Amino acid sequence: MVRRRTPRTGQRPPVPWRALVLVVVSLPLAVSVLRAREVTFPEPPATERLLYLRSGKVADRLMLSFDTLAADIYWIRAIQHYGRDRTAFGRPDRFQLLYPLLDLTTTLDPHFNIAYRFGAIFLSIEEPQGPGRTDLAIKLLEKGLEKNPTRWQYAHDIGFINYWYTRDYAAAAQWFERASKMPGAPEWIAPLAAITLVQGGDRTRARGLLTNLANSATEKFIRAAAERGLAQLQALDAIDELTALVQDHERRTGQTVRGWQDLPQFRAGVPGDPTGQPYVYDAATRTVDLSPLSTLRPLPKVKSQQ
Repeated sequence: MVRRRTPRTGQRPPVPWRALVLVVVSLPLAVSVLRAREVTFPEPPATERLLYLRSGKVADRLMLSFDTLAADIYWIRAIQHYGRDRTAFGRPDRFQLLYPLLDLTTTLDPHFNIAYRFGAIFLSIEEPQGPGRTDLAIKLLEKGLEKNPTRWQYAHDIGFINYWYTRDYAAAAQWFERASKMPGAPEWIAPLAAITLVQGGDRTRARGLLTNLANSATEKFIRAAAERGLAQLQALDAIDELTALVQDHERRTGQTVRGWQDLPQFRAGVPGDPTGQPYVYDAATRTVDLSPLSTLRPLPKVKSQQ
């Protein structure tokens, strides 16, 4: 039975989370089955790779009221293309059609949620398992956000790509923060934005965001996470200050600091973190850190404060 065309102003029904899990679990199996078929019944080598319809607008006109069905077909083609090229090592045109196929799919059906989100993952996966085209992945998700401006998931996914693949923490935090302000976004995204800001070295903005969360979040666990984040920021600042004290002492005296007892200001007591656990100094690595017993561990990996 052919599905009717999705209205331009409508959206596909939401995909249950169980279905998403099933897609993720089944994808490697589908790729393996496809690979086994091609080994058993190999196709003649193609001299060139053609995509007969490269314009989504043209395809939209040609498909008339069947564009949703056509979108499904192109989505399947995109999965097949990724699965075939994933094992075609050494081929110079690997994944060449992946983005065009995804672009066609989402032009024919602008509300194809899985095509945007999983397509962006396919595009982002690093070589040799994928094309490593984070720029195209972000472009695809930005297209999805333009067509579906209330989908906070797309803004979140752009943040994730910047965080995980490009290591652009400033951009990641910006997208996480944008997602957190969109309708229906869960409260846990805002702490994610704050922690990413910390990792990018922007403790001032992170502190402001966490303070706002600690004072306004409706969920107790969000307030607790924000308060813990603020305590971690306080610990990071203290570690920077203590490191500077050690370095200044060694510069002035010419003597290596072997422990807190070598610093006159700490002979009466060892400084403690916001939970009361004393900071530790490792003379071998010449670093200050939290006590192994501190509940603030592990601290976010951050850029050093200037």
